[in-house]
Amino acid sequence: MNFESYNPTRLIFGAGALSRLGEVVLKYGKKALIVTGGGCVKRNGTFGRAVASLKAAGIAFAECDGVEPNPRISTVRRGAQIARNEGCDVIIALGGGSTMDASKVMAAAYYYDGDPWDMIHHGQPDPHIPTRALPVITVPTLAATGSEMNMGAVISNEETREKSFAQTECLYPKVALVDPELTVTVPKDQTAYGVCDLITHVTEGYFNGVDGTPMQDRFAEGVLLTAMEWGPKAIADGHDLEARAQVQWASIVALNGWVNAGTNGGYPVHMIEHTLSAHHDVAHGAGLSVVNPSWMRFAARHRPDKFVQFAERIFGLKAKGLDDLDCALQGVDRFEGFLKDIGCPTRLPELKIDDTLITRYAQDTLRIIHDENGNLPGRPAMTEADIVAVLRDAL
Repeated sequence: MNFESYNPTRLIFGAGALSRLGEVVLKYGKKALIVTGGGCVKRNGTFGRAVASLKAAGIAFAECDGVEPNPRISTVRRGAQIARNEGCDVIIALGGGSTMDASKVMAAAYYYDGDPWDMIHHGQPDPHIPTRALPVITVPTLAATGSEMNMGAVISNEETREKSFAQTECLYPKVALVDPELTVTVPKDQTAYGVCDLITHVTEGYFNGVDGTPMQDRFAEGVLLTAMEWGPKAIADGHDLEARAQVQWASIVALNGWVNAGTNGGYPVHMIEHTLSAHHDVAHGAGLSVVNPSWMRFAARHRPDKFVQFAERIFGLKAKGLDDLDCALQGVDRFEGFLKDIGCPTRLPELKIDDTLITRYAQDTLRIIHDENGNLPGRPAMTEADIVAVLRDAL
């Protein structure tokens, strides 16, 4: 293994942590832009508690609400302009992964004279890589993306039907203020989609990473087993604070650089799903729960040994050998069964997607990201025909 690992985000984790928001923000600015989503944080009182903490610390604020579940570049533009007009010097992302992703790009767009879409890698030859951003404080209200403690952001362009990512060091939040109490009102379906999202973050590195990472494999398997144990409990009883906390911690670790350190893997499942949700605006976790098992069945035929390991260590199956494809595929079936059991879709028609545009989805995915051979990075790298085959398997 040869790698560098770095994460500068300070993590404050625990029930009641929201009360510390004012003191945390005060270290970075005097006027905050509070970025929120569709309004649930106001209905359930989270916004009011956040504002009370800010006022107690003497911090003024402006608002940017209405961030979409698949955050749009138009909303990023609007938020950056509000921050400029209002003289904000810090951004608070109060919401789920979409709110946090939008906030990060708003923070970088604040200092950029061009179009923020230039920062999103969507197949252009020379994307703008920002080096400066307003400080961002993340306060997640959903356990899913892990965006509270990483340098990535995913944004959609509603005009071009593209969805892709920005990833650079200045997008790391300064502080992740993680209060599991803020997740207890999340509906069952969104909780399940969050569990699927965090699991997919782990399986992407686990199956697509380089060989010779036994410690990272065990780390990944521990996160998977934790999510699969505590996720159903959080879905069954949203007010089970212990379950909520365990799922939220798993979602952070899944994508803050710890689990995938040194694995250097691609994210083919995510890239395919991004195209689906760019066209159909489906919930990201729901899209992943459809694509991931189908991709696994495809990839298992190319390297059954890793999928045999997954089947044995996660589901307790017994293989005849590392090349036991039947065992590998049984593990994938068990995983798909878990997703069904927690209420996630596993077929495209459940998302109201048919086969009409399947070739277009494959082409759009490869236009946004491809290796030197024109294929989607992963193990194995995928041709257009491979992507089409995976999507047809999900019909």
